[in-house]
Amino acid sequence: MDVLEVAADAVATGPVCDACLGRLVADRSFGLTNAERGRALRTSLALASDEPFEPPEPADCWVCEGRCTEFDEWADRAAAAVEDVAFDTYNVGTRTPPLIEENGRFLREECGLDPDAGEAFNSEFNREVGKRVGRLTGAEVSFDRPNVQFTIDLDADRVDAKINSAFVYGRYRKLERDIPQTEWPCRECHGSGRDGREPCDHCDGTGYLYEHSVEQYVAPIAEDVMDGTDAVFHGAGREDVDARMLGTGRPFVIEVEEPRRRRIDVERLEADVNAFADGAVEVEGLRLATHEMVERVKGLDASKRYRAFVAFDEAVPLEDLRAAAAELDGATIEQYTPTRVDHRRANLTREREVYDVTVVESLAEIATDAGEDDAATGATADDAIPRFDPDDPSHSILEIHGEGGLYIKELVSSDEGRTEPSLAGLLGVDATVLHLDVLAVAGEDEPFADEAYFLDGDA
Repeated sequence: MDVLEVAADAVATGPVCDACLGRLVADRSFGLTNAERGRALRTSLALASDEPFEPPEPADCWVCEGRCTEFDEWADRAAAAVEDVAFDTYNVGTRTPPLIEENGRFLREECGLDPDAGEAFNSEFNREVGKRVGRLTGAEVSFDRPNVQFTIDLDADRVDAKINSAFVYGRYRKLERDIPQTEWPCRECHGSGRDGREPCDHCDGTGYLYEHSVEQYVAPIAEDVMDGTDAVFHGAGREDVDARMLGTGRPFVIEVEEPRRRRIDVERLEADVNAFADGAVEVEGLRLATHEMVERVKGLDASKRYRAFVAFDEAVPLEDLRAAAAELDGATIEQYTPTRVDHRRANLTREREVYDVTVVESLAEIATDAGEDDAATGATADDAIPRFDPDDPSHSILEIHGEGGLYIKELVSSDEGRTEPSLAGLLGVDATVLHLDVLAVAGEDEPFADEAYFLDGDA
């Protein structure tokens, strides 16, 4: 196409501002703004025709209706909308009025151009306002989930600023039993704490079945430090409420919604969480992460190591216990949905691998890894069971390494034959897991070591 012919056809339609004129040939000559292209075309036309150079007032442009004069104004409004928000990246989007879109199509038709020639109005508006927002805030443009997404609605005369969530990765240890991973609303009052006008008897009016959870120990602290509006806990699976999570801990991500601070001191956050949890829960290795870490954590196909404190209905000779453990070692287990979870899981048979089963024959083999609690006995201050005696043949301690999704309690008890093979089935003696500890949650070699999922530095 001849750009001067295009320009001549365009200006013949009526007052067209430099930006709208230059947008028709936006694919020509790198390094120029559309306004600079349009002014150059207008200047060349005046020289070629030897006519006076009389550009129209930009506000009189029939194509954009003067909107291309408002870049600075909208940038100021966008920056003002987040003046108390700390952010590193942003993006700008524009809702273009239908009439301006129609005007752009008509102008291209009058100039004999394809409907998608040059550049769309909203593309230029996004870029020009975006450049100015960057200068005002010192942030950088990002097209991949920016910290702040600005949306300019020209018809509504409004700029919306969506503050995207921030993410903190870490691992937690749960050192006390009867603490769920996430909040557990009462099923009778559905979390309201009320039964009509009276407090709910089932939860004593608290709205929760358990007073504390790992989420309640961690999420509110992160939300407060980042000055967010809410915080959501994402875990790599979960352990039973009555099981402790010891050893290397379980990976998790806290998602803080609409944070006004992002570059936080994660070491201080870690210390604050641990002080608040007061020994019930510990977190470590906190790091600022990207939003992709949530999917990575929730999708972790991890194997797990457990320590099970087992009681038998009658004495079991050590030789028999060793033989049964050896049969389970490396076995493929078929487990029909356990009775204790069949109200929330589909009824089907699952195959899971047992990688290793070890009979602990001496308490000295077990490291004390649960703070002040005696890890060797599995007991905590509130446990109403006797301490384990390794010489008592009606009790035993097993350490089991199994595939993710393996139900350990049922591997021991058989769950009335729903799990085959099982320890109880092989021994011919009823067996029950009195206490269960998770010692490790691991997938591939440290699955979260990839630096691409973390943000550099803190403040």
